[in-house]
Amino acid sequence: MQNIEIQSLNVGKPKERQFGNKEVLTGICKQPVTEPVFLSKANFDGDGQGDLVNHGGVDKAVCVYPYEHYLYWEKELGKPLDAGAFGENLTLRGLIEDEVCIGDSFQIGEAVVQVSQPRQPCFKLSLVHDRKDMPVLVQDTGFTGFYFRVLKEGMVSPSDKLEHIARPELAITVSEANRLMHHTKDDLDGARKILQLDELSTSWRKTFNKRIAGDVVNTSERLTGNK
Repeated sequence: MQNIEIQSLNVGKPKERQFGNKEVLTGICKQPVTEPVFLSKANFDGDGQGDLVNHGGVDKAVCVYPYEHYLYWEKELGKPLDAGAFGENLTLRGLIEDEVCIGDSFQIGEAVVQVSQPRQPCFKLSLVHDRKDMPVLVQDTGFTGFYFRVLKEGMVSPSDKLEHIARPELAITVSEANRLMHHTKDDLDGARKILQLDELSTSWRKTFNKRIAGDVVNTSERLTGNK
């Protein structure tokens, strides 16, 4: 993993946007910055989320999206895309889902960050790109991006490169995590394997634990004949 560069560093505070017949408070609309920005455990200065239940928090402090996917989406959507088109804080060149693993950590400027989970696309991508099926398209392509938690706070510059500094002994890529979450939900061995990663986010850990618990209950019912 070499030459990982920031294509764009983007921040934005939540704003009201029209979505169908209702207004939605969202921080998905971000703008590039040209000066260094402080990265805290929560987020970049000047950034924020409208839905603090499903977005933000220490496990999802930084949203990342690979620049390599932009050409695909420009063809799919039939339009040029500006920086931060997927609501990401960091548009990175040189780090895609097939290569980066849950728990990978990186030095970026003064900060140290760690991959916590894939990004789960939500309906607000439909709002931005005027495509109702946008979340499903993102999920099905696997071009989801991912999240960083912040291990060490510090200043980050748009000109900084990322240095890969550590990987867990158990290497599970973001693409594999996406497969287990969205496409092979009956792969309980895979769920047990990914749960061995202490670096996996709390929310994804809860989902996989529920699947395993459900299988235990169903197996018990089959064996005892109770429902």
